[in-house]
Formats: sequence, structure tokens, C-alpha cells
Amino acid sequence: MHYSEIPKTLVYLDPGSGSIILQLILAAILGIGVFVRVQWSRIKSLFGRKDNNDDDKE
Repeated sequence: MHYSEIPKTLVYLDPGSGSIILQLILAAILGIGVFVRVQWSRIKSLFGRKDNNDDDKE
């Protein structure tokens, strides 16, 4: 099926739909940013090395 075979009424995208899609994309980007910020200490400890000095202090 080629693009030219789709009736023009099915390919119309109104400005309201574009706005909603833009809001969804921005919300997803900000949500990922907040999630990473909240979980940053876990991510850092996952890839970081464990400090051996903590065992000596106890």
C-alpha cells in the first residue's frame, strides 16, 4: 500500500493532536530525568567500585 493510496481525510493531523503528542514527548523526557535523579545513588553504586575504607572504620 502506497502513501498515495490513503485517502486524504485519514492523513490529516489537527493542531490539537500535535500539541498532545508534543506534551507526551516532553512529559516522557522529564519523567525519565526525574527517575534518573531519584535513582542516581543506586545507578552510581551499581557502576562504581566499593570503597574498602568503610570496612576499616567499623
